[in-house]
Amino acid sequence: MTQPAWPELPYEAWKDTYETLHMWMQVVGKIRLACTPWLNHTWQVTLYPTAAGLTTGRMPYGDQVFEIDFDFVAHELNLRTSRGDRLMIQLVPMSVSQFHASLMEALTAIRMPVSIYLKPVEVDSQLPFDEDDIHRSYDAEYVSRCWRIVCSSAEVLDRFRSRFYGKASPVHFFWGGFDLAVTRFSGRVAPPHPGGTPNLPDRVTRDAYSHEVSSAGFWPGGTIAPYPLFYSYAYPEPNGFADARVEPPTARYDTALREFVLPYEDVRRSDDPGETLLAFFQSTYAAAADLGSWDRTSLEVSTETLRTVNAA
Repeated sequence: MTQPAWPELPYEAWKDTYETLHMWMQVVGKIRLACTPWLNHTWQVTLYPTAAGLTTGRMPYGDQVFEIDFDFVAHELNLRTSRGDRLMIQLVPMSVSQFHASLMEALTAIRMPVSIYLKPVEVDSQLPFDEDDIHRSYDAEYVSRCWRIVCSSAEVLDRFRSRFYGKASPVHFFWGGFDLAVTRFSGRVAPPHPGGTPNLPDRVTRDAYSHEVSSAGFWPGGTIAPYPLFYSYAYPEPNGFADARVEPPTARYDTALREFVLPYEDVRRSDDPGETLLAFFQSTYAAAADLGSWDRTSLEVSTETLRTVNAA
């Protein structure tokens, strides 16, 4: 059955599945962290959207390579190597400890064992993956819905990213915070970030925000905001940013999150979700860039260029 591009995703209805999936993704993400050379802003650890889910992309292993893919259509975790090895783990209700054990056994079976740091990051829990028998839910319907939202959001973020000449991140998925994001850079060095992210070394955060940024993305929600939302923030936050007028009118500045938020439900119910979301990303970025005195003329692709390219 074909999923709608912007399905309903009530936070409380899939909260247990979401928390379990978050820990599963951290296990896979830490494998990528262990195998991939460092890249500034920790971009080497992110996952990337695919036609069916999220992938690590290729990871080196000696003179070979391998990859791990979440397939949220067939609900499988697929492992593939450059030697031609293939293994699959069915995504069904199981504890984090079971998922971790199954994946480590699969890596050993394909002759690519990997050792990872077993505690999660960017969450309050410090329960090691191999001891976590609490998180064990997997509702395939809600996982598919979340994936469809990530897929639709990624398309809008791709369009938004295409408007920028300056340094910008890929559209990628951070398994630490469980969010899809894209980041633009002014080109100027930023003041040291204060850090303080739960169970994440401050040096990692300070590297991520070593330069001035405007960042935007999608987050399914959490304790501090128990609903799915789109966000946009700037670091350092320029004076007046919280009071800026942005689109659409239902977007607001959240003082707890210190970012503009737009509830997913408002996007889903709009006449044109893609354009509504693009307006949110563009208007919040413009507020950050204008108030932060970014050199927008040199950093942005002109409207005329975009019109010419899109007409080709």
